[in-house]
Amino acid sequence: MTTTEAAPAQEDSPPARRNRAARFAVLVAVFVCAACGLVYELALVALGSYLIGDTIGQASIVLSLMVFAMGVGALAAKPLQPWAAASFAGIELLLALLGGLSVLGLYAAFAWLSLYLPALIATALVLGLLIGAEIPLLMVLLQRIRSQDAGSAVADLFAADYVGGLVGGLAFPFLLLPLFGQVQGALLVGMVNAAAGLGLVLTVFRRELSKRARLLLIGASALVAGLLLGAYAYADDFEVTARQALYSAPVVHAERTPYQDVVLTESASLSGVRDTRLFLNGDLQFSSIDEYRYHEALVHPAMSGPRGRVLVLGGGDGLALREVLRYPDVREVTLVDLDPAVLELARSDERVSSLNRDAFRDPRVRAIPADAFSWLRENRDRYDVVFVDMPDADSTATAKLYSAEFYGLVDHAMTDRGRMVVQAGSPYFAPKAYWCVEATLRSLGLATTPYEVSVPAFGEWGFHLVTRGSAAPEPRLPDDAPPLRSLDAATLRAAQAFPPDRARLPDLQPSTLMHPTILDYAQGEWTNY
Repeated sequence: MTTTEAAPAQEDSPPARRNRAARFAVLVAVFVCAACGLVYELALVALGSYLIGDTIGQASIVLSLMVFAMGVGALAAKPLQPWAAASFAGIELLLALLGGLSVLGLYAAFAWLSLYLPALIATALVLGLLIGAEIPLLMVLLQRIRSQDAGSAVADLFAADYVGGLVGGLAFPFLLLPLFGQVQGALLVGMVNAAAGLGLVLTVFRRELSKRARLLLIGASALVAGLLLGAYAYADDFEVTARQALYSAPVVHAERTPYQDVVLTESASLSGVRDTRLFLNGDLQFSSIDEYRYHEALVHPAMSGPRGRVLVLGGGDGLALREVLRYPDVREVTLVDLDPAVLELARSDERVSSLNRDAFRDPRVRAIPADAFSWLRENRDRYDVVFVDMPDADSTATAKLYSAEFYGLVDHAMTDRGRMVVQAGSPYFAPKAYWCVEATLRSLGLATTPYEVSVPAFGEWGFHLVTRGSAAPEPRLPDDAPPLRSLDAATLRAAQAFPPDRARLPDLQPSTLMHPTILDYAQGEWTNY
């Protein structure tokens, strides 16, 4: 038999098949570990965006620290290469424990200790160190099965690593979050991480471990599994307890939607007055005790004039809608709010629907769950009055709703005699952000009149009445305005007078999509209070 004839038989020999199976097992472990590592990164970013609101800032902190720490971890793994199998198993167990518990631990640091940022930095660094140590050790293990040139080995490992990252990146938002939530999703991934690392070492590389090492790893894995399973079983109770720690009043409704954390609290004073409050991502949206002051000021000064067709952007709680519907000659109201869960809460929760007087059941109302920016780009209708009742511009997600581009779309949706009212935050707590809204509106050639009212739950709160043309519009109450609790003609005139220390600020730059200056103003000012 010639040498060329013997080669195929040698390639299909049992040792060759075992080597191929072992190499495949290593690459599967690389795939799973990469998927788990990316889930840990995304979980930290998502948690920060929910709790803090600054998605770009949170992503920058987490990703930069983890990438840096991964480089350090790769270097730190060099001395461990002689004991690659045992070291890899130990690192995976530690990574599974810390990664699985990371969301739970950071939530606890935020809720009870007010140490979220230091805890986030420490967590990102430790997880990055452990993730960075994986690839060098897996490279050693791969070469022990069958030596090959470095380029081919790196190509195989990185291919499995990148594909695993793809799967982990897609699984987090589309599978883990919807089915398990952040806390339990991270714990589940930790279990998978531990199983992948330990399974590889105790099967393919079992002979490289002493009996004592195998027993230690099995005992450690049992401990890690017990901790993760215990945390998984307690996760729901933990979330309820931690969430309640964030609010002074009892939480009566809470859900985490694809867009935000929605929390409703309710308390009662000794005199029996009930206070229902809605929070989105921890930010107060209204207090039932004084919300009428905000919504009367938002709606009624713009209702003098044509008002047959009205558009409400935001305001998913239905409270601005309630005020609009008090005018019987309003024929049609379109409300666009991002989160269907908020709309459903306003419709079906008796605590909220009683406040908005079942506004969503009015046949004149059309409620649309959609992103207002995207919806305006497709809109072809024109409206007599538009209310922009959006959350404050304290995050990248909301800053675009205060941009020149957004207000240009709103302007396009108004009739020639149309009016717009924009809630613009607090001229006291965030004066630069407040006056930046006006500068942005004026950059489009729109005429504006600022005014402010006192809302005890918020403090001094400001709005801008906006029309086309050069003459500043006059906020005034319609002659047929319904009875109001906080506004009359004299109060509205006084609302347009700002004290000297809160007067219009000159030289503020308009906010745009590419240069969201309002975000810098808002984040710099609100941190002072």
